[in-house]
Amino acid sequence: MNLATQICNEAQRLPEPLAREVLDFIGYIAVKHKLNTFNIEHLKQAQVPTMQNIWDNVEDEVWNEL
Repeated sequence: MNLATQICNEAQRLPEPLAREVLDFIGYIAVKHKLNTFNIEHLKQAQVPTMQNIWDNVEDEVWNEL
């Protein structure tokens, strides 16, 4: 039996809240070791044109001084 199958079998024995913790931990490990294949930089850039009117306005200009 391979390691992934062993992990799956052990996770299936856990109550739902603990299984969620295991899943969260796996996500943490993936982020820590930069294993995520999903890159959100393109999503950040996509919002710029829409948010530009909100970010740059006369009423909020005072906040740019900080």
